[in-house]
Amino acid sequence: MARWDWEGTNERGELKTGTLDAPDKAAVDKYLADNRIAVIRIRKKQQDILAFIPMFKSVPVKTIVIFTRQMATMIDAGLPLVQCLEILATQEPHPGFQKILYNVKESVEQGNTFADSLKKHGKVFDTLFVNLVAAGEMGGILDTILNRLAAYTEKNMKLRARVKGAMKYPLTILTISFLITAGLLWKVVPTFAGMFKSLGNRELPKMTKFMVSLSENFISWAPFIIGGIVAVIVLFRLARRQERIHYWMDWLLLRMPVFGTLVRKASIAKFTRTLGTLVSSGVPILDAMEIVAKTAGNLVVEEAVLYTRDRVAQGKTIAAPLMEKEIFPKMVIQMIAVGESTGALDIMLGKIADFYDDEVDAAVDGITSLMEPIILVILGGLVGSVLISMYMPIFTMADNVGAGS
Repeated sequence: MARWDWEGTNERGELKTGTLDAPDKAAVDKYLADNRIAVIRIRKKQQDILAFIPMFKSVPVKTIVIFTRQMATMIDAGLPLVQCLEILATQEPHPGFQKILYNVKESVEQGNTFADSLKKHGKVFDTLFVNLVAAGEMGGILDTILNRLAAYTEKNMKLRARVKGAMKYPLTILTISFLITAGLLWKVVPTFAGMFKSLGNRELPKMTKFMVSLSENFISWAPFIIGGIVAVIVLFRLARRQERIHYWMDWLLLRMPVFGTLVRKASIAKFTRTLGTLVSSGVPILDAMEIVAKTAGNLVVEEAVLYTRDRVAQGKTIAAPLMEKEIFPKMVIQMIAVGESTGALDIMLGKIADFYDDEVDAAVDGITSLMEPIILVILGGLVGSVLISMYMPIFTMADNVGAGS
C-alpha cells in the first residue's frame, strides 16, 4: 500500500487536492473517476524516513493538544469536518501523526463518524478522547467538547510531568553519584594504589586499604554487577505484567512514605478531573466511571472506581462506595456527596481537581527541598570518602618528611 498525492477538478470546475492510500496508480484513477474528478496530476508520495524511527512514531501529548485546539477553532468557525482534517493533516510536521490524520479523514469521507474514525487509532486517541468526541457529535457541541478535551489534556500532562519529575530527580542524582564513584574506583583508585606499591612496604591507613580492596573487587565484579542491575530491571518489568503483582506494587506505591502521599494526591486530581470532564460533557455516569477506571493508571484506584460503578448501577450514590474503599480522603468524598445532592457534581469535581493540582505542586516542592540536602550529603560522602582515603597516605608521608627535616 502506497500513498498518492492527487490534484483534479470536480464537475463545477473547482480545483481539488488530496492524498489517498492505494496499491497502485490505477486504483487512484478509479477512486477519482468514481467521485467524478477530472485528473490533473497523480504523484506517489515519498515515504518519510522519520516515520520509521520509534521516537517519531509515538505521538507527543503536546501534538494531540495542538490538534484538538485547532480542530475546535475551525469547527467553531463553521468549516466542514473533512476540510478541517485535510488542512491539519497537510500542515502537520509529525510524520506519524500526519499519516493518522489522513487515515481519519478518509474514514470520515467513507461515512464513519469522527469518533469511530479516531477509535481505529487507540494508541493515539484513548477511550476518554473517543467517548467525549462521540458525546460532542451526538449533542452537536463538538467544538465545545474539543476545547474541554484540550484543557483536560494540558492539565493532565502538567500533572504527570510534575509527578514524574519528583520521582526522577532523586533517582537521576543518585545514579550520577554512583556512576562518579564507580569511575573513581575503576580509574583513579588503581592509579593511586600502583603509586603506593612503588613506594615500598609502607603501612597504609585502614580507610585506604579498604578503598583499594573495594576497587580491586569492583573491577573484577563489575560485569556481574551490571548484569544484576539489568536482570532486576527486566524482572521488574515482567513482574508488572502479572496483574496480581502489578496490583500489590501499586498498593505499596500508594503507601510509601513521602512519595505515596504525592501519588495519592495525583490520583485524586486525575480521577476528579476526568470524571468531571465526562459528566459535564453529557456522558452517562456509568459509562463515565468505566472510562475513569480504564484511565486511572493505578490498579488499586481502578478497582475502587469499578466497585463504585457497580454500586451506582444498583442505585447507590458515588460517595458511599468510595468511603468503603478508603482510597480517597473523607473531605473529597464529602464534597462529592454535596455535589451529588445539589446536582452540581461536575462543578464540585472540578473544584476538587483544582485544589489537588495545587496540592501536588506543593508536595513536589516539598519533596524537592527535602531531597536536595540528603542527595548532596550522599554525593559528597561517596566522592569525598574515595578522595580522602587516597590522599591520607600522601599527607602521612608529607608529615614524616617534615618531622625528619
